[in-house]
Amino acid sequence: MLFDLPDHDALYRALLDRDDRYDGQAYVCVTTTGIFCRLTCPARKPKPENCTFRETIGACIEAGFRACKRCHPLRAAALADPTIGALLAALDERPDIRWSERHVEQLGYDLSTVRRSFKRQFGMTFLEMARQRRLREGFETLSGGGKVITAQHEASFESASAFRSAFARLLGCAPGALSRDAMLRASWIATPLGDMVAVSSATHLHLLEFIDRKALASELKKLQALTPPGIGLGRFAPTEQAEAELSAYFAGQSARFETPLAFQGSAFSRDVWRALRRIPPGETRSYSEIARDIGNPAATRAVARANGANQIALMVPCHRVIGADGSLTGYGGGLWRKQRLIEIERKFKADTQDTPFHVSG
Repeated sequence: MLFDLPDHDALYRALLDRDDRYDGQAYVCVTTTGIFCRLTCPARKPKPENCTFRETIGACIEAGFRACKRCHPLRAAALADPTIGALLAALDERPDIRWSERHVEQLGYDLSTVRRSFKRQFGMTFLEMARQRRLREGFETLSGGGKVITAQHEASFESASAFRSAFARLLGCAPGALSRDAMLRASWIATPLGDMVAVSSATHLHLLEFIDRKALASELKKLQALTPPGIGLGRFAPTEQAEAELSAYFAGQSARFETPLAFQGSAFSRDVWRALRRIPPGETRSYSEIARDIGNPAATRAVARANGANQIALMVPCHRVIGADGSLTGYGGGLWRKQRLIEIERKFKADTQDTPFHVSG
């Protein structure tokens, strides 16, 4: 098995049934609220298309979700370890503090013990958890049109340089570099499989990536270099269209993407990306099949490189390419996400058998 957890449908049934067999083994992240919960949470159940499931609390936090205040997913770890409980309580009481090792020592705790305890329970350190919470506050302020200085204070960064550095590590550029009048503008799009960054001009979508993709920062840097004075914050019509089409896709209503796309790559890469867009939803192809499709059967490795270089996820469906042996192979958005996308698209297969598949571009 590639994954220890059951599939999305089984976990969603467990959520509806409040099945305690998965308590502590899986968590549900709800896109519409930005909250993650235990599967036994008594709160009103979200729609399945608004849920994604993760194995650890750390993975939920890294994806930008906050802990639910009804089912308290952090509480089990806090009860098991008094140190964890005390530090989590301190974090809730003083979200304005830019937590450091000095603060932890001042509270009387051993740094190495705290580090091991948090890594064991959450897959991240206490300081990483505190930093992630602060960064999300800042990003939300910026994406809502707030000023950089306001975002810095909302994120509880004492210095502008520290906030710019943290922002740059995620997006590859300082927040001040994102102006409101740039020719390319970046915005966030929430999906059931995690937040995405969309970058578009007035006429075309240039980038669409999950925010946790490791290559995102370098991709944004390339766009910055190609389009002086760089990327701004905000939305053009292609981003609005992309968000509407993604909403229909995840709701199971349509797999048709007609947002105009701008391809940044060689002629060979563009041929590969067009071939990817010809794969009907619910079907997969191997790298060698793509190579034959573009009339270059010896270029299997080059096809794989072009596939990995794609920076418009979902709409250029590189997730539909698998290994010759049927394995999922690599995917920049994570293998768990690739598997889920393939599962989602199975429901579209019957529709495309009755109606000819079409995609623009």
